[in-house]
Amino acid sequence: VVLPKLKESAVRDTLTHKDRKLTIVPPVYPEPMISKSVNPKSKSDIDKISNGLSRLADSDPTFAWEFDPETSETVISGIGGMHLDVMVERLKNIFGVDVEVGKPKIAYRETVTTKAVSEHKHKKQTGGHGQYGHVKIEIEPLERGAGFEFVDKIVGGVIPRNFIPSVEKGIREAMKKGVLAAYPVVDVRVTLFDGSYHEVDSSDISFQIAAIQAFKKGMQQARPVLLEPVMYVEVFTPDENAGDVMGDISSRRGRPMGMEPAGKGMTVVKAEVPLAEMLDFQSRLSSITSGRGYFTMRFAKYDIVPPNIQEKIIAERKKYLEQQAEE
Repeated sequence: VVLPKLKESAVRDTLTHKDRKLTIVPPVYPEPMISKSVNPKSKSDIDKISNGLSRLADSDPTFAWEFDPETSETVISGIGGMHLDVMVERLKNIFGVDVEVGKPKIAYRETVTTKAVSEHKHKKQTGGHGQYGHVKIEIEPLERGAGFEFVDKIVGGVIPRNFIPSVEKGIREAMKKGVLAAYPVVDVRVTLFDGSYHEVDSSDISFQIAAIQAFKKGMQQARPVLLEPVMYVEVFTPDENAGDVMGDISSRRGRPMGMEPAGKGMTVVKAEVPLAEMLDFQSRLSSITSGRGYFTMRFAKYDIVPPNIQEKIIAERKKYLEQQAEE
C-alpha cells in the first residue's frame, strides 16, 4: 500500500481506522553506540542543518542528534560508523548540506584539590570617579558533583552589603573559564572574609573585577586539576569474547565492575570508562566480536584526569584556543 503526502506521520506511527482500536507493541530499536561531530562547511547552511537532521531522525529511530552549547558542536549518533556515513550523505544529497565530520569534543571541567587564600585590590584613578574594589577570599574543594558554594563572612562593614552580590557575580564569571585550559570550574567553595572599599570610587564593576582576579590567583595556588566525564558502560558480547572485551576496556583506563550471563550465549561486561576512551570503542568491539557485540553507556560522574594525560589535553586545548583567536 502506498500512501503519499503523509506530512503529519512519522516512523513508528500506527495508521488505522478511527473506529478500530488497534494496539501494536512497538519494536525495541538498538541504542545509538557511536557519535561524531558535524559542522556545516558553509555558514549559509547553519539554519538548514538542524532541519535536515531532525527530518533524518524522524525517519530513523536508531539515529539521534543534538547541539552541544558548551562545545558549540552538533553531534550525531547512530549504531555504527557506516550508519553515520550514510546519514551524512543523505544530509548532503537530500537537504543540500555539506558537513565536516570529526570526533566530538569532550566536555572537561576544572576544580581545585586543596585550600588557598588570595586577595586582589582593583584600583584605577581617572579624571572623574575612579574604581576601587578589594577582596580577600578562601577557595576550597567540595565533593564531586556539589557544584559551587559562595559563603559571605564579611563583618564590620569592611565591604558594604550592596557589593557582596558583585563579588559573587565576579566569582561566577571567573569560574566560566578555569586557569588550566579555560574549561568551566566546578565543585568549589569560595568564602569572602575580608576586603575594603572607597566611599566614592567603589562600584559594582570594581568589586566584580577584584573578585575575578582574586579567584584566578587563588585557583592557581589551590592545585587545580582537570576533570573528565566517566561513563557507566554495559557491553554485550559472545561468551567466548568476554575476556578480550574486558582486556580492551582495561586498556582504556576502564574500571571493571563485573561480568554476568546475558543469556543465549552472551555475557554482559560492566565497567566505568572515561568518555574520551570510548570514542572509537564501537569499531574495536565489532572487530573483537565479529560484529556480534554491542554496548550501551550513560554518564556516571566526573573524575580527575591522570597527570600525564592532563598535560596533553591542556596543550591541545591551548593550541585550539590560539587558533580560534587568530580566526
